[in-house]
Amino acid sequence: MKTMKKEYDFSNAVKGRFYTPKDRIELPIYLDKKIKDYFLTLAKDKKISLEKVINSILKKEMDLQKEIRRHK
Repeated sequence: MKTMKKEYDFSNAVKGRFYTPKDRIELPIYLDKKIKDYFLTLAKDKKISLEKVINSILKKEMDLQKEIRRHK
């Protein structure tokens, strides 16, 4: 088992080298097979990516939810 050294030399370190902004981190989303197959077919028919199809659907759902909340 390795132990930590008492001191480390960071004089040549690059600040932020491995930093990734939160909005660029990709989250895995797992779809049920039937749902994935359906939207993959739709994406292929429209010649766009599955990501664009799903994002479009989710955006419309967000807008609908905002509208519903506004009228409560």
